[in-house]
Amino acid sequence: MQELVEMREVMVHFPLQRGETVRAVDGANLTLAPGEAVGLVGESGCGKSTLARALLRLVPLSAGEVWFDGKPLHRLPERELRPLRRQMQIVFQDPMASLNPRLRIGHILTEPLEVHGLARGKQAWQQAGRLLERVGLSPEYLNRYPHEFSGGQRQRICIARAIATQPRLLVADEPTSALDLSIRAQIHALLRDLQRELNMAILFVTHDLHAVRQVCSRVLVMYLGKMVESAPADRLFTAPAHPYTHALLDAVLEPKPSLARRPRNLPAGDVPTALRVPAGCRFHTRCPYAQERCRVEEPELRAAGEGHQVACHYPLSTETEP
Repeated sequence: MQELVEMREVMVHFPLQRGETVRAVDGANLTLAPGEAVGLVGESGCGKSTLARALLRLVPLSAGEVWFDGKPLHRLPERELRPLRRQMQIVFQDPMASLNPRLRIGHILTEPLEVHGLARGKQAWQQAGRLLERVGLSPEYLNRYPHEFSGGQRQRICIARAIATQPRLLVADEPTSALDLSIRAQIHALLRDLQRELNMAILFVTHDLHAVRQVCSRVLVMYLGKMVESAPADRLFTAPAHPYTHALLDAVLEPKPSLARRPRNLPAGDVPTALRVPAGCRFHTRCPYAQERCRVEEPELRAAGEGHQVACHYPLSTETEP
């Protein structure tokens, strides 16, 4: 089966006035099958949101290729790209900043229908009401403004707008990080239900590993612009192979102290700046297992079991060959 999304050696660099370059994404690869939910995780500043926006052509690529349903997004002119926008939608982190405060909810939801020629007038408003019902809100809210809703309700409205065009791909960029814990669980359940109902692929960008476990079947771990591990969700949580992934899991707070894993193995120091990426393995400056080889030779992704890949010279628990 053909992949819905394929990103090959994608680079997104931002030149600065003083001659330096921020290497936000530096040779990342990503695939997404139709109807698949994939989590993209990593610390703040690792480049995951930039990669997600590069997928949608919201930021320009410095190098690499992006394919959507067999079409080369990276070289399509805007005239040919515009019809594909209907099939690719995004939900941003801050729902209030995503909604026009001067428009009623009805206008916000009917706009994508009218732009893409899916419905107009009374038919569009009826469809907008059905979209609100689909995300668990009342059609009576169509005449209200964004400021009249809670954060969770606003995010549901953003999701309703995103699915209005019946997209094949939804990019959820930290969609619940600004919400309370109880509301997060509701939004995660909503995304999971919509993904199954609409057979919609989801790229779920987050640093919340609990959310990934609830929504996604496969997880990609990103560090300083590159993928360091890829695995089915169950395997990643039970047998992480990369020291960075292991550290991310150890940093997750458990609801009961008795459930917490001991000892905790948290990396020292902060993420190095994307202005000056370390030589060799990018994680070696924080890795407790780093050796001389790690400081000079950059590891490539290699098989670590069925559906499992890791970029590490000395993985923790894998079936790779040395």
